[in-house]
Amino acid sequence: MLEVEVKYAVPSLDEVRARLIALGGEMCGSGHERDVYYNAPHRDFGETDEALRVRYTEGSCSVTYKGPKIRLKGTKAREEFNLQVDSGTTVEEILGRVGFVATAEVNKDREFFGIRGATVTLDAVEKLGTFIEIEVLAEEDGENAADLVNILAKELGVEGPPLHTSYLEMILSKQ
Repeated sequence: MLEVEVKYAVPSLDEVRARLIALGGEMCGSGHERDVYYNAPHRDFGETDEALRVRYTEGSCSVTYKGPKIRLKGTKAREEFNLQVDSGTTVEEILGRVGFVATAEVNKDREFFGIRGATVTLDAVEKLGTFIEIEVLAEEDGENAADLVNILAKELGVEGPPLHTSYLEMILSKQ
């Protein structure tokens, strides 16, 4: 699965939320996410541009691997694999036992909206600020997904250059 997304820092989530609803966006959920990122013992994910995370949400937990970023029509695309797990603490214990090291934690409150096959997420990220992410999951045709992401960004009136850095990279740059 290819995740095609664009992210912008925004001064107010209220304004973006109002525009999103006016365009027909429907709220799909909200909640807090705590992401614990790991680095591998055999290669540095910071150098290879990969990510391995354990995500805790209200009532569930998942493990995600993300491949290196690809630039696609001004968006960021990555191969992504997700796995639901029964116990994040057990997964973290296993990762530690085989040499993986926890490198950072990202905490965020999120609101999810669906619109035209895309997911728009409004994020308040601890220590970083407020952001909007527009994402489309594509099996193969990343270019059509990138077109939709860029059209929605324009219609939502988000301004400035898109951010191609992850929340993890932003947190690590502050440390």
